[in-house]
Amino acid sequence: MTPKGEESAGASLDERITGALVGAAVGDALGGPVEGYSPDQILERHGGRVHGIVGPWNGDAWRTARPLAPYHKGDGHVTDDTLMTHALVRVYDRVRDHLDAYAIADHLVPDLMTNPRWIPELETETIPLQRVFLAEKWLAARLHYGHVDPREAGTGNIVNCGAAMYMAPVGLVNAANPRAAYAEALDVAGAHQSSYGREAAGVFAAAVAAAATPGATPDSVVTACLSLAKDGTRTAIEAVCEVAAHHTDFESALTPLREAVTPYDTVGPDYRAPSLGARRPSRLHAIEELPVALGMLLVADGDYRHAVLGSVNYGRDCDSIATMAGAIAGAMGSAVPEEWSKRVAEASRLDLWEPPRTLTAVTREIFTRDTGLRRAHEESIARLGGAGCSA
Repeated sequence: MTPKGEESAGASLDERITGALVGAAVGDALGGPVEGYSPDQILERHGGRVHGIVGPWNGDAWRTARPLAPYHKGDGHVTDDTLMTHALVRVYDRVRDHLDAYAIADHLVPDLMTNPRWIPELETETIPLQRVFLAEKWLAARLHYGHVDPREAGTGNIVNCGAAMYMAPVGLVNAANPRAAYAEALDVAGAHQSSYGREAAGVFAAAVAAAATPGATPDSVVTACLSLAKDGTRTAIEAVCEVAAHHTDFESALTPLREAVTPYDTVGPDYRAPSLGARRPSRLHAIEELPVALGMLLVADGDYRHAVLGSVNYGRDCDSIATMAGAIAGAMGSAVPEEWSKRVAEASRLDLWEPPRTLTAVTREIFTRDTGLRRAHEESIARLGGAGCSA
């Protein structure tokens, strides 16, 4: 399986950013059509495990089978995970610097509300706000209409993976610096989420940043996450990854990983009928998606295809799990299958390679500015009698 340490060490920044963003979108598209179902239901529906792009769960009745979600999931269509990720890339393109909660209010929300785009699942052009889930519509309600302080606007929202699912760009802008990615993502996510939802956003960004480090391995990524994660998020990652370390095939890992994350997951056994205590703030709980994505990364030994297919066949919120696993594996340098990426791009009518080009240019610009600021700081400390400047 790939990537091993040598292959990860050889991938360039451009390749890692492309791998992460394309990998996230492809994982999202593969997971969409089986989202919300169990591994057994997926097995029965498809006559075996999913091994690539499949059609809608309800076939031609996709528009009417579930009135709450009349979306064309499947056939290579990306979901709101990718729509939000690309929107955040556009914010970086406008700001061309590190982001905070105010950037979400000033740039992301207007982008979602005022700029029509092609929405693959709706098969029409409209504003992205019409597609995103209620937890993301919260951004418009709180920031645009409620004028809430952006740093506090996430308080009161349901606690889910809504903010975490699109934080890969934060990790990439802070490539090889997990601590900085964690801090930036916590600030950005404060406009959207609180509690373990916000924490997961920080840890996922850190995971992507750690994956973009030369020589990164699944173990080094998990270690970086555990060095930063707090409360239930940390214990959930520990529990899931400890179990994952004993598996090398996702088929045998599906049930054990679910059992490991269950004590920390508030949704409950029936994903479509959440428990009464679901998605409420807690220091003891965690979102399910990030620990499972990290677990699948370990099971796959960092191989993109294996990690994403494991995430997809896990079911439940598998489009977000596969988005996260795909972003991390892609950032490590594991190749995204071309037959998947081309089909997803064509089906979704998206140039999946344009956001990586944009973010790569912005990342290099930000790093140059950061380097100048750091050297100015070092010079100031040296003049105060502290340590000397770096070379």
